[in-house]
Amino acid sequence: MKISESPESGDDTATTMNAQLNESSDLNLSRRRRPGGSSNTTVPDSCSKTSSSEADYLDGDSSRGESAAVKGCEGGKDAVEFQNSMRNVERIENHENRLGSRFTYRPSAPAHRTIKESPLSSDAIFKQSHAGLFNLCIVVLVAVNSRLIIENLMKYGWLIRTGFWFSSRSLRDWPLFMCCLTLPIFPLAAFLFEKLAQKNLMSEPVVVLLHIVNTTAAVLYPVLVILRCDYAFMSGATLMLFACIVWLKLVSYAHTNYDMRALAKSVEKGDTPSSSLNMDYSYDVNIKSLTYFMVAPTLCYQISYPRTPYVRKGWVVRQFVKLIIFTGFMGFIIEQYINPIVQNSQHPLKGNLLYAIERVLKLSVPNLYVWLCMFYCFFHLWLNILAELLCFGDREFYKDWWNAKTVEEYWRMWNMPVHKWMVRHIYFPCLRNGIPKGVALIIAFLVSAVFHELFIAVPCHIFKLWAFFGIMFQVPLVFITSYLQNKLRSSMVGNMMFWFFFSILGQPMCVLLYYHALMNRNEKME
Repeated sequence: MKISESPESGDDTATTMNAQLNESSDLNLSRRRRPGGSSNTTVPDSCSKTSSSEADYLDGDSSRGESAAVKGCEGGKDAVEFQNSMRNVERIENHENRLGSRFTYRPSAPAHRTIKESPLSSDAIFKQSHAGLFNLCIVVLVAVNSRLIIENLMKYGWLIRTGFWFSSRSLRDWPLFMCCLTLPIFPLAAFLFEKLAQKNLMSEPVVVLLHIVNTTAAVLYPVLVILRCDYAFMSGATLMLFACIVWLKLVSYAHTNYDMRALAKSVEKGDTPSSSLNMDYSYDVNIKSLTYFMVAPTLCYQISYPRTPYVRKGWVVRQFVKLIIFTGFMGFIIEQYINPIVQNSQHPLKGNLLYAIERVLKLSVPNLYVWLCMFYCFFHLWLNILAELLCFGDREFYKDWWNAKTVEEYWRMWNMPVHKWMVRHIYFPCLRNGIPKGVALIIAFLVSAVFHELFIAVPCHIFKLWAFFGIMFQVPLVFITSYLQNKLRSSMVGNMMFWFFFSILGQPMCVLLYYHALMNRNEKME
């Protein structure tokens, strides 16, 4: 049976459909309207007692509706003929729907019915997904960087070498590695001091003095070894990183145990502070908790930590693969892009100002890539891998620092282990001793600046204090960005200032300064 698809008018359409309906109603079907629709559906008179559930089936799904109607038929009606008639009616309904959609959008029908905003307007920009624009940015970045890679390879060739990372001399005779192996001596000494203090075999001032000597030696010993041995930069930087981590952990271990001893004595005297009634005052010094703390991805000591129930081995393998890939990518950018730029540059403080600005801006993009890769490799991949292997539960190693409105917010969210250590052992102890907040903030930045300078200057054998002043320059930026945030009520101003001063201007300038100082030092040594 054929249904005409292009009637000339509405009356002709109705006539044609009625004729076709009469042809298919050989079973004395009575017409009734479906419960939820506007089209007509014919069922036998004997099927009028169909249950509500069957009617729902009839309304929602044609095949289920047909079977439900057949089950409800009485008087021995032929089910096959009924199903055929139902299919014919369904074809007519579909045809009506097509004709209805065709005649709905007439020229006189209104095209604008409601108030709507443009998708990129300020009121609607965050109400829909921008995944397509994000994909466009990725495609553009891939295309631009692919061109730069090809251009760089054509201009300089393959520049990857291993001497910058690990020299053959350092692999043959590696006192830096031996120094790394001896670093556990300092935590063992700290454990001995605390054990003697727990048994009341040493007075409190003596314990504090021994901890000061021990933590100072934990930093000065690796510094002296690095300065006496002129090896590859990465070997010295790795040892210096381990030494700084050990120092921070030992300070937290000594400070926490000191406070726990004070709280335990207060509990014995019945003089417990009301603000710490919910704290655990159990004071115990054991080697197991110290060992776990020294390898755990945290800088703040406590007796126990939140733990996960098991290790996801497959997840760890995937993170290791990512770590290898991104570390290699970071090394490729350093060797293939950053090195040629800095080698072909003049000293930024002694040459042409416009030339220096051009070098800094050219270096800012690959330097930003390396910095982001470093963040992802260390703070996300490595710390999560370590936490998974140790079943360490608190894995908030960073927050959304990329949305920081001020420089202060960035430093509070960028490195959560160091931030928690600073708040716990520097900032709030200063406030408890009556030091103003501004001075406490400067002291915290001063400690951070010292360790940034040690981490960069000692492996390079250069003490120019550029890293130190770079960190201390953040203090006025903290007040400037906070003032602008409160004055302008705009989250974008402080965020843009952070990206510009920290990533576009500050880091590339530091790289150029240290590179030229290192080159001048090598020339004098030759």
